[in-house]
Amino acid sequence: MSDNPVFQQITNEISANDVVLFMKGTPVFPQCGFSAAVVQVLNHLDVTFKGVDILTDPSLRQGIKEFSHWPTIPQLYVKGEFVGGSDIIREMFSTGELVELFQSKGVPVAATA
Repeated sequence: MSDNPVFQQITNEISANDVVLFMKGTPVFPQCGFSAAVVQVLNHLDVTFKGVDILTDPSLRQGIKEFSHWPTIPQLYVKGEFVGGSDIIREMFSTGELVELFQSKGVPVAATA
């Protein structure tokens, strides 16, 4: 796995940042509704995250799917751990599990009311 330069790039991103969202587009300008939905949740919780635009590099676009064994984009990683895609993130947000995950990992989140 470490021989693959794309896997190494992915590993570097998730090691260097507490929260990473591999997405279509950027956090400021998402290029699909699913990526936009996850960005909206993270912004609502005031979570600091790094967005990685997979549209700029076809090898990264395919590589992240192979790396995570997950077929769709976006993909959220918290403290190096793959959490899920858009549907999972929205479900976890609605049940409060996402806030609990961030808190258990030591990632600051906004107070939810």
